[in-house]
Amino acid sequence: MRNSRVFVVEGDAARREWLARGLEHAGFEVDRVDTAVGALAHLATPPDALVIDAQLPDADGHDLCAAMRAQGITAPALFLIRRDAASGPPPDFGTTHDDYVFEPVEIHEVVARVRALLRSSHGGGPAVDVGTVRLDPVMHALSGESGAVSLTPTEFRVLSALAERRGAVVRRQELIRAAWPEGAIVHDNTLDQYIRRLRGKLRKVTDGTGIVTTRRVGYRLE
Repeated sequence: MRNSRVFVVEGDAARREWLARGLEHAGFEVDRVDTAVGALAHLATPPDALVIDAQLPDADGHDLCAAMRAQGITAPALFLIRRDAASGPPPDFGTTHDDYVFEPVEIHEVVARVRALLRSSHGGGPAVDVGTVRLDPVMHALSGESGAVSLTPTEFRVLSALAERRGAVVRRQELIRAAWPEGAIVHDNTLDQYIRRLRGKLRKVTDGTGIVTTRRVGYRLE
């Protein structure tokens, strides 16, 4: 059985080599390019996953991903976004199997995120109704009486962990263990960012289900 193939698109030479070596050390086959033009010319063999700098020298990384999707590339993508960037992910970020991480980031978190993307891209199961919303694990979607939105794999895992114990407080470390692969380093503010994003998406689809904070302990879905 062949190793999964990861396509790294990173404009900075040092970061590109650092990413490639770390992924290769973790057992992945890695192809690397430095520009969007180079990436689009390098798609003869479709990758299993993508790692894309959101600020490439010649294009926005999200636009590159959209162009790759148009050419039939369905591999899940991990976007690398710099904390000093003018803006984060677009409001309609990603497809059903994309995720992002803010730089600087440790290589073991990149590896863990890529592995999680590969697992989730092969996921499945029936949709689950929780309160006024429905979680669809096949489409990674959240729907309610006001419409539907897509969820990234990590968002889906966080919300699923809350939904499994609806009405009860789920401790922060429990959410981290449920949503991130073992060995990933997840800072407190990272979980908080995901909760904020989930609250925003819940507000888009329903008025009847939300996430409540229990200070210094965790969160509950009600």
